[in-house]
Amino acid sequence: MFCTGIENSAPTLDGGRTRIDEMQSCGHYARWQEDFALVQDLGIGYLRYGPPLHKTLLGPCCHDWEFADITFADLKRRNIVPIADLCHFGLPDWLGNFQNPEFPEQFAAYARAFARRFPWVQLYTPVNEMYICAVFSARLGWWNEQLSNDRAFVTALKHIVKANVLAMQAILKVRPDAIFVQSESSEYFHAENPAALKEAERMNAMRFLSLDLNYGRRVDSEMYEFLLDNGMTREEYHFFLGHQLKQHCILGNDYYSTNEHRVTADGRVHASGEVFGYDEITRQYHSRYLLPVMHTETNTAQGPLGTEAVDWLWKEWANVLRVRNCGVPIVGFTWYSLTDQVDWDTSLRERNGHVNPLGLFDLDRKIRPVGQAYKQLIADWRDVLPTQSVCLSVPVVMPSQAEGEQSREQQRRARYMLGHPATGPSTAENN
Repeated sequence: MFCTGIENSAPTLDGGRTRIDEMQSCGHYARWQEDFALVQDLGIGYLRYGPPLHKTLLGPCCHDWEFADITFADLKRRNIVPIADLCHFGLPDWLGNFQNPEFPEQFAAYARAFARRFPWVQLYTPVNEMYICAVFSARLGWWNEQLSNDRAFVTALKHIVKANVLAMQAILKVRPDAIFVQSESSEYFHAENPAALKEAERMNAMRFLSLDLNYGRRVDSEMYEFLLDNGMTREEYHFFLGHQLKQHCILGNDYYSTNEHRVTADGRVHASGEVFGYDEITRQYHSRYLLPVMHTETNTAQGPLGTEAVDWLWKEWANVLRVRNCGVPIVGFTWYSLTDQVDWDTSLRERNGHVNPLGLFDLDRKIRPVGQAYKQLIADWRDVLPTQSVCLSVPVVMPSQAEGEQSREQQRRARYMLGHPATGPSTAENN
């Protein structure tokens, strides 16, 4: 599944008074038809995309579907498969931030309403980058609640992951063959010296928390104590163990050169640059969860040479092929995003209007060299990879076939499986 994305990040700053809306900053609200045409022109069949939550979810069970209706209708007409990105780093003003215990139930109701309105949509990322969202909002103090302590982090994390789990359940009741692509940041923390080993090990355990809870996997003893010491109850923890949904999931992982870190003896963390790379870190995540993998985000800036992004694309694709050749079932690749982004050089902490040259196209919708390279990569590999394995394929129903008998039969089978969950060693191993 060759993919790109149109980013709908919308975190808030200044106690909720300032919102950073990337769709607005990048001109998508005015140029969405042009953007979808660019996706088609590149030969891309999959798009990480969702309506802006803060403009769509206006209150409890109160929705403004106008923009979603016209954009998703156009995606369906173009036969582009959306991976519906329902919550991307920010909440509507009336919900406040991720400390709000009402968020999980309200978001699940929204996910159910979305699935009912767009029953032809099959692929979802309910909450994008759950770990990063909790870290940036409640551990580093950058976004939304702008807190920086362990209790706030655990509160944000448990609400975010619970919202994701409840949303998956709600969507499955409408679309029983729904597939969930967890777009999550794949991290690694390197000890700078022996005195930093303990803290690096702790952070390398913490990086798995969002996915462990999401997939109902028991966390290790140190992380269990950390969660309970910082406000998670035993009942809340057992909620996550009691909801086995990983059979509906693809392990989506994001990798940038900033995903690896150096830890100093006093616990400070700073960027290390690429040390292990996507290949090694992806194998770590796959060995933990044993799910099909999709590379759901990567990019780098087009630098002064004009070839930097093209070189990074080639390197990431080489890593994807190596992961595949090592036996990890990898089903997709994504350059994120379609267009340049704005203010990610400050991690959306400031509204400066600074354009980051990270896209396949610039903000004038002129193709960048990496866009040309990605188009050629897709043309070269599209028909080669499927012939290498007839055993593994993602059962995606294309939008043009959503009302067909094959789709109805697949949903009937999925509905039966939901009512007759598998039991035995494979389930026990996940616990």
